[in-house]
Amino acid sequence: MSQQASPRGTFQELADAVKAQIRADQKMAELPPIADLMRDHRVSRGVVLRAFAVLQRDGVAEPVPGRRWRVLRGGQSADRRPLADRITDVITDDGLEVGATFPSASVLSERFDSSRPTVAKALEKLEAAGLLSEGGQGRLRTVRALPNREGRS
Repeated sequence: MSQQASPRGTFQELADAVKAQIRADQKMAELPPIADLMRDHRVSRGVVLRAFAVLQRDGVAEPVPGRRWRVLRGGQSADRRPLADRITDVITDDGLEVGATFPSASVLSERFDSSRPTVAKALEKLEAAGLLSEGGQGRLRTVRALPNREGRS
């Protein structure tokens, strides 16, 4: 960043610099850490966060819960539905029937790029809704009912 840049325009300059970095590196999947951007561009955390907000508004990046920011390319966007809803889709996407073995929390955590405890909470919701049988250590979870798609958006 230039030393004479207006504080008001600094975050926009940083956003433009990050966009140029994304265009130059087609393999870039995550934005650089906030601390690195602060150090490299000699700006405050607030300036970096405002720049990230510009990137989000422009559809260049989005925050990932519990992680850094993900780079979006060519109209790509993440499924923002609750994890329990996305896991429910596994039943129909994988063609599972009532009584079929449901994937483990470990398999689902890799599939949805989420932590095991987060997946376990979502699975508990599906158990409470009656879609899955109760799992536990050493016990396989099975499909108890097929999801009703009519009432869902």
